Amino acid sequence: MNRASVRARHRRIDLIALSVAVLGISSSGPLVVAFSGPVLPIAFWRTLLGALATAPFAWRHRERLRLLTGREWALMLLAGLFLGAHFATWIPSLRYTSIAASIAIAATQVVWAGILAYLAGHRAPRKEWFGVAVALIGVTVLTGIDFGLDPRSLIGDALALAAALLAAAYMQVGQHVRSRLPVTAYTTIVYATSAMSLLVFLTLSGQNFTHFPARDWWIIVGITLFAQLGGHTLMNQALRSYSAATVSLAVLLEVPGATLMGWVWPGQVPQWQLLPAGLLILAGVGMVLRSSQPAPEDTISA
Repeated sequence: MNRASVRARHRRIDLIALSVAVLGISSSGPLVVAFSGPVLPIAFWRTLLGALATAPFAWRHRERLRLLTGREWALMLLAGLFLGAHFATWIPSLRYTSIAASIAIAATQVVWAGILAYLAGHRAPRKEWFGVAVALIGVTVLTGIDFGLDPRSLIGDALALAAALLAAAYMQVGQHVRSRLPVTAYTTIVYATSAMSLLVFLTLSGQNFTHFPARDWWIIVGITLFAQLGGHTLMNQALRSYSAATVSLAVLLEVPGATLMGWVWPGQVPQWQLLPAGLLILAGVGMVLRSSQPAPEDTISA
């Protein structure tokens, strides 16, 4: 099989992985809202348990980790720090504003990802920017009337915006190393770095991160399985074939997905705009996926 055929096969596989990842991350918002304890420990446990789950598979690729340069290690550790900071801002935002508003603002990471890619020298085709615009119009249609002006909602909106910036940085920095490593080796290091940074913050702030009722522990397990392993890990898998900006755009599908899940549980009724907004977001994402260029420095690593 020639290199072009291998790349085409990888793109198909990674598109499926990205589709499953959207479903996985869509479960995060409703699960966080259902958590009864302080929410920041969720970030620590989901990244720690995620690292432990992928570590046995990463061990098989330890020789490839040894071949990384110092710069690549620095970028991977930086991606982990950005991921921890993303969770530390986005998860608490759900305690101040609605699921739909928080996820909609956080999903603007596609804009920041596009800006970061531009600054890094990547010039996206005009069709990609048109697709981004269509998808963001869909987000606005769904949540444009959902943003509050009271101080509590504004805090949540600000945290979600910070989370969007950090998520874009996490994806942009990580894609340069992800193409050099199997996804399990990459995510193990990134998740472990994220968990350790969050542990330091939790310890210094004196927050409880171990004493929870059994129901909350099951929620942590659910977030780890669905949102972390089934969501973020498969998003990183997709970075093998798609750029950080393209993967960030696909995350916009989390908006209608999480809104629907939040309707089922814990019962946050969505606005009537869900259907047309979802169609606009899907159309925008489809435009970008059809016109997107391969991720920079693409390789055929598994």
